[in-house]
Amino acid sequence: MNTGKMVFAQVMDFAPYHVFKYCVKRYNGDFKVQNLTCWKQFLCMAFGQLTHRESLSDTALCLKLQKDKLYHLGIGQPFHKSTISRANENRDWRIFQDFALKLIEQAKSLYSNYNQLDIKLKGGIFALDSTVVDLCLSVFWWATFRTTKSAIKIHTLLDLKTSIPEYIFISEGSLHDVNALDGITLPAGSYLVMDRAYVDFERLDRLANDRINFVIRSKTNMKYEILNSGQTDPSTGVLSDQAIMLTGLNTKQKYPECLRRVKYFDAETKKTLVFLTNNFKISALTVAALYKSRWGIETFFKWIKQHLKIQSFWGQSENAVKTQIWIAISAYLVVIIAKQQLKLKYTLYEILQLISLAPFDRTPIKQLFENAEYQDVKEQKYIQLKLF
Repeated sequence: MNTGKMVFAQVMDFAPYHVFKYCVKRYNGDFKVQNLTCWKQFLCMAFGQLTHRESLSDTALCLKLQKDKLYHLGIGQPFHKSTISRANENRDWRIFQDFALKLIEQAKSLYSNYNQLDIKLKGGIFALDSTVVDLCLSVFWWATFRTTKSAIKIHTLLDLKTSIPEYIFISEGSLHDVNALDGITLPAGSYLVMDRAYVDFERLDRLANDRINFVIRSKTNMKYEILNSGQTDPSTGVLSDQAIMLTGLNTKQKYPECLRRVKYFDAETKKTLVFLTNNFKISALTVAALYKSRWGIETFFKWIKQHLKIQSFWGQSENAVKTQIWIAISAYLVVIIAKQQLKLKYTLYEILQLISLAPFDRTPIKQLFENAEYQDVKEQKYIQLKLF
């Protein structure tokens, strides 16, 4: 007798099927498909992600062993590894990309009043960076990077207040980070924090013209002249606060406006850092705090690499790799949406661990955490990276 939905099905209820169906229709993903529809493919891959399966074979075997329960998961029947693999190779990866982008919109609306930063600014605070996923050159030949190995880059624009990605772009490892700036659109008044890999004054000038406040590390060989200097207090770590103009042959043409240069000593790392910004209203300490908050995107990358399968891939083609990454991102988003709508007080790590331990349990998720058998599913804060 069916006494309730299984835990995995409870979580997948927060993945809007009607939106997914629209994405499939856009790319004609279910054309001449009989059994393994795009939705079932998504459920199989998401199951592998959320239950920490090591491979596609592992995922298919786990589902096969529980074939009597697959109807209640929405999968219906067990599928062979080769069937799922062919779907990953041939189905347009943009189906899952578009679905993930819709989930991002939903998650943003749910966490619109959420702020995990100590910085109180009206505009959104975003960090732009990329993470490299190394690949084998002989297998993933299409992912150009270096002469001895392949790689892909996951370029991410992260909302630092909510840890929700605003923009994601997957490219070959050889693409320079600064190119990701071309695909970014942010509301006027937003704050964008970047490392010095993104120093391109023509692109920074475009951001300034769009009224986006940027904070970026300065390169050591930058040529400039000081227009004026503000008062500073070295005891706070602020060593200088200057208004400058670029004097380089090309840079002064690419960025003809005045810039603010803040020199800051970080007592924790014992490093002296130099920042550039187009915002002259916020304090120098706020400029330093904004850049320090950029660590949130490093935490995000480390967290998803720890808890999602985006470093070992279950297919070799570009389409299969991108499909797996976008489904992993979608699974992450579905969980944070479920966390907010169910008002769960547990960390994302704890929720994921519970899903992986009891995907076929029919107990409501809220009650499941109260079960004595799962009381030890707690995040080890001294080891694990924490989001939410």
